[in-house]
Amino acid sequence: MKKLIALFAVSTLASTAAVASVAISGAASVSYDDNGSAASATTYDADLSIVGTNGGTTLTVGMDVDAGASISGVDMASKIGPVTITADMYDEVSIVTSAAQTSTGEQKTETVDSSVSVSIDAPIGDATVGLDNSGDVTISGTWSGVTVSHTSNDAGDITSGSASIAGMDVAITNDNSVTAWSLGTTVSGIAVTLNSGNDVTATFGLAGNTMVVSHFGADASAAATTLVWETAAVAAYTTVAITRDLTSGASLTATYKGSDESLTLKAAVAF
Repeated sequence: MKKLIALFAVSTLASTAAVASVAISGAASVSYDDNGSAASATTYDADLSIVGTNGGTTLTVGMDVDAGASISGVDMASKIGPVTITADMYDEVSIVTSAAQTSTGEQKTETVDSSVSVSIDAPIGDATVGLDNSGDVTISGTWSGVTVSHTSNDAGDITSGSASIAGMDVAITNDNSVTAWSLGTTVSGIAVTLNSGNDVTATFGLAGNTMVVSHFGADASAAATTLVWETAAVAAYTTVAITRDLTSGASLTATYKGSDESLTLKAAVAF
């Protein structure tokens, strides 16, 4: 009898392993920045993503591994009929702790950003209704090629819409009465984007390389609020980045930044 129980346990484990799957992906890079007239610096970054899937349930774990392994995100999603349950189980600690960092617009007080949300594929014109543990209600869907999402919460409603019109990608977001927009199109093989912050980007191929020219509009300073530190003003500047894929599987990018006349060389690989 014990042998039969053991055999049943082994066969059950084997069938479970056949259904479940684990995928590992990641990226790593090393960058050298001459920082213009300032001292040069070398930085590193390496990340891993582990995704486990069993039927309709997925667990995703993100890790930052360049300075000792640390968790950067844990998310689980599962379906029960027309209901999708998503849980963000990682509470990121993002409060500014150094007095030298109080002019970057970061938050002053730590908040819990882990959450649980439930969405239902409701039969109301292909719309999806979502509810999270903070009480926010979101209704989203696509009608006649236009994707619309509206979230109602105590801090202020958020409405966004996007569509492709005559070869142009248009996106508009109204967050608590503040509107932002972006436009994107391709002209003679050059991908061009423009947004409400006066930022313009052009991407095109150049002799086997990819070149991205970006102009970032000036940002005015913002006074501190109860939750956020003040933000310093930033003058307009332009960057030019040229990327080439190497036969080794990595890519090499050279970026020139006009604001400090710096040149950054970055080698990166993703898998």
